[in-house]
Amino acid sequence: MAPSAGADVVIDVRGLNKVFGRHHAVRDLTLSVRRGEIFGFLGPNGSGKTTSIRMLCGLLTPTSGAGTCLGYDILRETKDIKRHVGYMTQRFSLWEDLTIRENLRFVARMYGMDDVKGRTEVALAGLGLSGRAAQLAGELSGGWKQRLALAACLLHDPQLLLLDEPTAGVDPKARRDFWDQLHGLAARGITVLVSTHYMDEAERCHKLGYILNGRLLVQGTATDVVASQSLVTWSIEAEDLAPLAERLRALAGVDQVAAFGTALHVTGADEARLDAALAPLKAEPGRRWRRIEPSLEDVFIHLMHDGMPPIPDDDGSRGNAGVRRTKGTQ
Repeated sequence: MAPSAGADVVIDVRGLNKVFGRHHAVRDLTLSVRRGEIFGFLGPNGSGKTTSIRMLCGLLTPTSGAGTCLGYDILRETKDIKRHVGYMTQRFSLWEDLTIRENLRFVARMYGMDDVKGRTEVALAGLGLSGRAAQLAGELSGGWKQRLALAACLLHDPQLLLLDEPTAGVDPKARRDFWDQLHGLAARGITVLVSTHYMDEAERCHKLGYILNGRLLVQGTATDVVASQSLVTWSIEAEDLAPLAERLRALAGVDQVAAFGTALHVTGADEARLDAALAPLKAEPGRRWRRIEPSLEDVFIHLMHDGMPPIPDDDGSRGNAGVRRTKGTQ
């Protein structure tokens, strides 16, 4: 089955599960991503992000569920999916004893491409690598290795990029440059699915999904995700931040207390309880209180801690802790 021409939905999966022995790594993943979108997967280590990505690109077969990627069935047409997907692993996986140019030529030959030399030079120019083409990959910094890996992913003109924490350990400028490149690719109609731990990167995605214990808890735009949790956050500027933070953490109705420079951010899910808890402290002099918008980080920490009781594992034991499906989950 070939993908329909002009199809707008690139990823369309329903009820995907992946079980490794007794470990239920991904639970009922339902996801739809449109052409030209940058979709960010967020979640703590071990939450199921990498397993989900590998199922979508045909590297892992789901235990159950159904769907399509680029119009191809994710169960029966994995070879077709792989031909049209660029997959960038978290760890640099090219050959460090080859030059940049040699790495790209080798990858092009593995794909059986025509005009290997021409495609390589185009890739070098497109990612700003021409000036370093003769440098050994093992001598590159993290940012340049990342750029080389992306060039290798793009050699075969994929329609979809799956990037597994591609900027881990990369300096801020290299990360910003990388994301500028991703937005340029999205503008050309290439779809990007990327996992990340960085909140600034999450805010640069068109849409986000947060995964915990194998469950996709919430998805949508950054604004949608923040609004879905109805959190209340106060900023407090004071001289006694450290002792104040300890007092705040002991209050019922206070879910999070975090230091941000010369201020504390205090967050709660129940506005009435939070206001009642904070009222005596607000009456004390010498502090400046200001209601602010909750951040994505506030929301994700809330999702991490505000879960359901543990979900029974397949053997009936109370294994991985799950979380409730929140408002806004699709």
